[in-house]
Amino acid sequence: MPERTTPPRIAMVASDTLRVAGLHELIGGTADVHHITAPELLRSPDFDIAVLDEPSEDLLLATITTLRRARSSLRIIALGANADPEVIQRVIASGAKGYLNYTATAQEVQMCITVVMDGSVWAPRKVLARLLDKAGPEPRRHSEPYFTPREREVLNLLAEGNSNREIGDALGIDIATVKAHVSRLMRKVGVDNRVALTLKTLENNRQK
Repeated sequence: MPERTTPPRIAMVASDTLRVAGLHELIGGTADVHHITAPELLRSPDFDIAVLDEPSEDLLLATITTLRRARSSLRIIALGANADPEVIQRVIASGAKGYLNYTATAQEVQMCITVVMDGSVWAPRKVLARLLDKAGPEPRRHSEPYFTPREREVLNLLAEGNSNREIGDALGIDIATVKAHVSRLMRKVGVDNRVALTLKTLENNRQK
């Protein structure tokens, strides 16, 4: 698949116009941001990411569920003031691909968008660990997969939340090569998506 050359289209669903203006200021040069309502978003199939800023947890979870059912390919990032890992865990488990606190820095916002666009999850590591615990232990394999030194470097950078481009820059390889490594690693680990690969890597690192 060719590397995307156009900026991602982001729908900002929020009632606070100052927060919308702030998001425009932070990422306006690297993304195409539009302020719309949730019903308008349901009728607009051409957005890559939806950033949701809802005043209550119940409304936020309901909106995420509705959007995921209608637009399964839409990547959702929740924005909120709550830093409680249990709340963030519920948000991620409901279908969001990222959670940003109101206190997030400009760098964190941009990294979150990059990671989510790459197909991974942006959340505190403690939340990812909780999701792994909730999933329960998996049967042990008779033999652990063998990873080359370069594959281990890719795995470690992936677990740190780096995008394909950032992994490539760190290792001095192009994005196509990074994607080939990730695909090969998914086959070795026995998972079918990048998010599961990231979670398995975090779990293995935690057990060492």
